[in-house]
Amino acid sequence: MNKVKRTHKTTVGVINAETLAFTAGRDPELDRRLAVADCIGTAAHAVMLFRMPVRPAIITPAECKKVLRELSAIIRRARKNDFNITLQDQDCHLAIERTLTARLGETGRKIHTGRSRNDQVATALRLHGKEQMLELAEEALGLCGALLGLAGRHKMAPMVGRTHMQPAMPSSVGLWASAYAEGILEDIELLKGAYLLNDRSPLGSAAGFGVPLPIDRRLVSELLGFRGPILNVVHAGNTRGKIESIVLSAAAQLMVTLSRLAQDLIIFTMPEFNYFTLPPEMCTGSSIMPQKNNPDILELVRAKAARVCAEAFSALEITRALPSGYNRDLQEIKGPYMDGLDTALASARIMIPMVAGLKVNRAALLQGFRPGVFAADQALFLAGQGVPFRDAYHRVKESLAKLENMDPAEAIRRKKHLGTTANLDLGLLCARRAGEEKYFRRERKKYYRSVSRLLGLKYPLK
Repeated sequence: MNKVKRTHKTTVGVINAETLAFTAGRDPELDRRLAVADCIGTAAHAVMLFRMPVRPAIITPAECKKVLRELSAIIRRARKNDFNITLQDQDCHLAIERTLTARLGETGRKIHTGRSRNDQVATALRLHGKEQMLELAEEALGLCGALLGLAGRHKMAPMVGRTHMQPAMPSSVGLWASAYAEGILEDIELLKGAYLLNDRSPLGSAAGFGVPLPIDRRLVSELLGFRGPILNVVHAGNTRGKIESIVLSAAAQLMVTLSRLAQDLIIFTMPEFNYFTLPPEMCTGSSIMPQKNNPDILELVRAKAARVCAEAFSALEITRALPSGYNRDLQEIKGPYMDGLDTALASARIMIPMVAGLKVNRAALLQGFRPGVFAADQALFLAGQGVPFRDAYHRVKESLAKLENMDPAEAIRRKKHLGTTANLDLGLLCARRAGEEKYFRRERKKYYRSVSRLLGLKYPLK
């Protein structure tokens, strides 16, 4: 028996109900996150339309002013999670156009002139990504600062260094903590690279082939605070998916660093090690075992790192086999993209108080030293006295018991070359961190200033 299939009238045609639900997917939900960015992109497009040298003007200065006022109102509603996107809208782009048309009539119907949803969503995703990366960099820098603080407070606290999870050579808490700090600084450099690639405007490429109107792509790029427009309009469309995978890959690399840090802390806070004690308020209990103090945050960070890596790979895989031009497959990247950035941001943020509140147990650290930990140092000491290294190696290997009374503190003081226990140069890492902090702070101010000038209001709007 054939069922009567309902249809829905949308801005872009009449669509079968099942087709509409399937093709809209999660967009009505996800695009609540994208609405602010889309309003900002639409504001720049509106300003460009009224300045476009055609007669009659597509949008007059007075009409443009009204559009900017209504877009600012939508931004305020979206920030309060009060902007509704219906299934018939399909996405925030058509929801915003519907709202402008309802409020401004003919002016709202003219606002899409010279653009496509293809360049519209690509622009909104880049603006959204810009704000997310600025936030992520801020949290990553906060965690880097917490690790450098830990390294500075316990710079010369002896700690067994390990390879293959087995005792290896004398190390220190300062060396261990600052290693992760430097790792995060590298991740931030990677994030900066993604930020710079993201910081170009695709707006005006329309469906990927330009339009027969004298639009000014450089103007909209400048209005939106981008470094410049993407030159080739086909390439502007082809960067969709590519840029999301680049940003997610940078976030994934940070998450790998956080996961390894979390794994170390899980191991080194076990009672069998007891090198560190986690902040009690950041641990959870058991429903049955009263004594439990579980490192659930660290375990979740470890798992969430796998998720972000998978989301980055998902974006790459969806993009990998696509022909040039827009393909609807790209819609499936939006969820992993937003989820991945959210996860990385939350993970970096929660690790800051975890590291800042870490207690170092010096007595347990010293108890971890066994004679064999000093073996390589002793062999190198003999080599420094003129004994061929391989002879020294075997001589020490055959008499490990003689190293029983070696002093861990003295062992880490002897290593004075660049980057080792007695020469960490934390000042250099602190200076690198300060430089990155200054860069991202400047970028945030520049972006906020551009949007504030565009809307005629102080951004972010409350």
